[in-house]
Amino acid sequence: MKCLIKYKWIKLPRDFEIEAKGLMTYYTRLVTRAAFRKGMSHYCGFENPVEPGMWAGGIVGLKSILGVKKRLVALWIMNQLEDLGYLTWTLEPKTKLLTYKITDWVTKCSGAPCKEGAVYASTGYGFIGMPRNITQRLVDKGYKFEPGDALLDLWCHTVYRDYGNAFSFLAPDVQYEKYGSVLTLEMLGKRWGWEKTKVCRFFKKYEEYFKLYRLPASYGCVIFNQCYPTEDRVTMPSQEQVVSIFKEILIRARNTHTEGTRNEKLNRFVAWLSRRMMKAWEESVQNQSDSESKSENQSGKGMLKASVAFLAPIIRAYISHGRNCKHSRNCINDCQGKLIGKPEKSENPQIGAVRPIEPVNLFSLPNPFLTNDWRMYYGTVLFPDPTG
Repeated sequence: MKCLIKYKWIKLPRDFEIEAKGLMTYYTRLVTRAAFRKGMSHYCGFENPVEPGMWAGGIVGLKSILGVKKRLVALWIMNQLEDLGYLTWTLEPKTKLLTYKITDWVTKCSGAPCKEGAVYASTGYGFIGMPRNITQRLVDKGYKFEPGDALLDLWCHTVYRDYGNAFSFLAPDVQYEKYGSVLTLEMLGKRWGWEKTKVCRFFKKYEEYFKLYRLPASYGCVIFNQCYPTEDRVTMPSQEQVVSIFKEILIRARNTHTEGTRNEKLNRFVAWLSRRMMKAWEESVQNQSDSESKSENQSGKGMLKASVAFLAPIIRAYISHGRNCKHSRNCINDCQGKLIGKPEKSENPQIGAVRPIEPVNLFSLPNPFLTNDWRMYYGTVLFPDPTG
């Protein structure tokens, strides 16, 4: 399944647990526990109506979802997420019923609520839709990212098999906007509010989630998402494969002039030339598969063998008297090529009886279409007798 940069939503498995601190870690936990359809939830013997992206329960249940032990910490997290516009929540003072609703829920449910069945998804089942720009609010607010925020930021900017990014055909790749397939540690540090050394330590620590490949010189690096769900079985590419695509892009763009740093130029080249590269690659793969299937067919694999052998090319012809010749009219050949019948004799000793003629090499004869002496071939395979 493709994951293009133009898609506004991205898949996040429910069983993907971010083992790192950060507001986005708490946000993903709240999203995965929200209702996926209309229905009735049960809390302390009471039924409460819920909608998709909504949760209703008590403060103890909220602390269990967030993974915190103190009530004040849980309420502080809810206030922070509400200030950033990620959700809205209420707490009734009498019944102590706490409800929250995700503001950026992917689907909208229209119809009658479900009276039977669960409204909350099972833990670890399926996936949820996450907006690509969900972490942009933190950047606009000048928020200093935590490791959990950085992990979700990379996840939400993953692309797969996008024709604007040749690296995404190797594995799910992290790309920021159209001209952001090749990243730099300085750019990520500026986005997250970190130093370059902290970014390096981050990728070493969370290498099981995101793998970083450095490009030659000062062009930057490519980051692949190792946990993104795809229909195809994807293995992480080698350093040589990544560098080969990098070199191919530079070769194709050797006569293209643009301004900016090396990283900015390379990002433009990737966006401009990736579609042409991938189309050529797909055509070569298709041609190779066609040639392989054709060779298998010629060798008798994959199809029934022909019951009649192919004839060898004809390079010789036998010239004999025509059918209307009175000396050979009474003679015929049987199926084995033996002469049957008695030919008429002629008084002219030069004519005599019918006798076989020595084979003639056609390639040694003059071209009848280039000479006027075409009558010498009359009655042969080249110019058969129309009266016969």
